[in-house]
Amino acid sequence: MSARNDVAPDTLGVELAEDGIVVEYTDGREAYYRGVPKKVTGTLRTQPGKLVQVLVTDPTETEGVMMYVNDRDSHDEILESTGIGRVLLNPGEEEELFPGVTVRLAGHSVEVEADPEVARGRVFVFSEDGRGEASYELVGDE
Repeated sequence: MSARNDVAPDTLGVELAEDGIVVEYTDGREAYYRGVPKKVTGTLRTQPGKLVQVLVTDPTETEGVMMYVNDRDSHDEILESTGIGRVLLNPGEEEELFPGVTVRLAGHSVEVEADPEVARGRVFVFSEDGRGEASYELVGDE
């Protein structure tokens, strides 16, 4: 197995639909995240062992950037060809992915905090494994 590294994201196309979110990768393929994201205020803590992806849209909600958090399966070249970024964290480490969006590794769980006003767009988190997927939108205090 080759080493995995942090990978910088590219701008991706985003379509917010009534029943999910479509992300268009830079290689032309699309991923569809089913379901209306559950709104979360404060810190989102994912279940241990999930693949966690963070998507931040621009103010027009038609483009965005996506980061995988601690994905050790995808090869660097695949991520680079799709425009998806990656950050690798050790337990207890924290990193600001984008202005207003912070992730940390808490045990085997990923915690995500966001201030959508600072991020200047909407902040979505997708959490999935072989048994299912969940989607969330981090919102400010209402």
